[in-house]
Amino acid sequence: MKVAIIGTWHVHTEEYTRAILENPKAEAVAVWDSDAARGKAFADKMGLPFTADLDSILNDADIDSIVLCSATCDHPALLQKAAAAKKNIFTEKVFTIGVEDAEKAAEAVRASGKVFTISYPHRTFPTLRAAKAMLDSGKLGRVTYARVRNVHNGSSADWLPPHFYDKAQCGGGAMIDLGAHPMYTLYWLLGAPKTITSTFTAVTNRGVEDNAVSVIEFENGAIGVSETGFVSECNPYTLEISGTDGSLMIHGESARWGGKATGGKWVDLELPEKVALPIDQWVDAVTEGAPAPSTVDEAVMLTRLMDGAYKSFESGTKFTF
Repeated sequence: MKVAIIGTWHVHTEEYTRAILENPKAEAVAVWDSDAARGKAFADKMGLPFTADLDSILNDADIDSIVLCSATCDHPALLQKAAAAKKNIFTEKVFTIGVEDAEKAAEAVRASGKVFTISYPHRTFPTLRAAKAMLDSGKLGRVTYARVRNVHNGSSADWLPPHFYDKAQCGGGAMIDLGAHPMYTLYWLLGAPKTITSTFTAVTNRGVEDNAVSVIEFENGAIGVSETGFVSECNPYTLEISGTDGSLMIHGESARWGGKATGGKWVDLELPEKVALPIDQWVDAVTEGAPAPSTVDEAVMLTRLMDGAYKSFESGTKFTF
């Protein structure tokens, strides 16, 4: 498969590009960016050709796939153009900022009949896959609560790029960026959301929230808590799941569970083997017909969750989906 990198705005652009360069089933053949200087600098660094003409990529039948790393505000138009051009799409999260844009883009993706994947890397982690398997096994009973905390020190240590604080480009701050991981994980674990309530604060005063929590009521009666921020130091990833028959906790690389089946004792959670990250699974889906690791419906749901989270914060009220 031949892949073009569309946009070099996101901090993970190099990671995805290197994944394509290192995958023998894929070939990176072009880079485009609306900011020509930025795009050319990135292309030169990666040893790839740059073009300022997006249509030359979309109209090239030999280029069958794109990796989308543009500013989030540009996703709707670029997704629809790529889908109309019958390109396989791998996109950075979030899918779009607004729900209406997400639905239009998803319709275009479905109509294209091509392979789509959004970057939900946490779903590939052995610890989280073990948690999902434990939940699905029924050993925790009816799941009543889950909390995901995913944070870093990007603002307090001042290493995030300035455009990550541009609400017009990003749609928000910490929640819509780093908080995407807790949000898609909670949906993966607990299903459809019913309501959401948010509290956001700005610790470093950069114009968007850098410290954020959303509480979600799910249709099955479970409560989910999505925690994120750019202002925490040495704070490992945390997942807690509680049910009527047991509970589990993931803290960094540690994964334990306990309940009725263990006689009330906490024991290590058996972890599965590592699997490929979403971008490599996407390549396999395109080249070998393997299942794509995520669906466009799951991409739309992340936008719905984020839209509700921000509307709740902005209105100071509970948002109902």
